[in-house]
Amino acid sequence: MKWILTLFLLPSLAIQSQNLPKGFSYIKDVAPTIQGELRYCYNNNFMGVPVNGYEENILITTTSTAKALKKVQDELASKNLGLKIFDAYRPQTAVNHFVKWARVLNDTVMKEQYYPEVNKRYLFKQGYIASKSGHSRGSTVDLTIVNLKTGEELDMGSPFDFFGISSHITYENLTDGQKKNRTLLQKTMRKYGFRSYIKEWWHFTLRGEPFPKTYFDFPVK
Repeated sequence: MKWILTLFLLPSLAIQSQNLPKGFSYIKDVAPTIQGELRYCYNNNFMGVPVNGYEENILITTTSTAKALKKVQDELASKNLGLKIFDAYRPQTAVNHFVKWARVLNDTVMKEQYYPEVNKRYLFKQGYIASKSGHSRGSTVDLTIVNLKTGEELDMGSPFDFFGISSHITYENLTDGQKKNRTLLQKTMRKYGFRSYIKEWWHFTLRGEPFPKTYFDFPVK
């Protein structure tokens, strides 16, 4: 019975993988123990609504990025820790949705939670929203570290997607524990070929990314 079930499932998985452009993979197929919580699939994000282009809570990156993330995951696992990804490949359709939202200045439903100190009219000027995103090239991820025993995220001093200086990687007004957690994330990601982004402790891009000038727009599903 197990043999028959395996034969039934394998073609379905193959078809799913073939839908991705060449050079892309589902992270679950490369590093199945990495956790995923695609915030833009749901309401828990700075817009307060599901974002266009995110049809399923499933992680996609370039294959080279997925392989590098597996190395990070393997090292963290030796400390009973692991990765949790909030965003990976992001279609251009989603970026367009961000831009459209940012231009509606009276839509501030999530301001208190995500950008309490930033006037929405300055989100473009201050670099929080842009018409293009590295995520659309497939080799950028937003992530944190979780304790595998408790399932809890390590305290990084500010939540994911918080627009403010406390999210900057140079921010100093942190507890010793928060500094230690941020340092662990930064050092481990850099060790396996990722570069960070100064305004977001959670944001990393693979060095030597395979599609540095291509912005994709296939849906996340």
